[in-house]
Amino acid sequence: MPTATRERAAVLAADALAEGARSVVEAFDTRIALFNVGGRLYAVNNRCPHRGGPLCHGTIGGAPLPSEPHEYVWGLADQVLTCPWHGWEFDMPTGEALFDRNVAVASYDVSVEDGEIVLYTRT
Repeated sequence: MPTATRERAAVLAADALAEGARSVVEAFDTRIALFNVGGRLYAVNNRCPHRGGPLCHGTIGGAPLPSEPHEYVWGLADQVLTCPWHGWEFDMPTGEALFDRNVAVASYDVSVEDGEIVLYTRT
């Protein structure tokens, strides 16, 4: 069975995105929000699927996890991207919305190769 070919795009010099920084890059005919969170790189489509809010301006944090009644368990530290317009929350590694795993923003695999940040489409 043939495997799908993933698209590749070198988008930015690796030293141009310091820890804690974010940028918007063009790749795969779209604008992509790129984040360096604690040295880990994430890339998602820059448009929120709700109303098109610019995810590059969103906040990054965690979220409450399922727990027992009267318990408050916080998790997913530095993995949740919140849209600045209406508060939709997305898991940055997968792009899935926290409120419904059937809703997602496109996300991309990210690596550093030869001093450049490189994005790959997911299949």
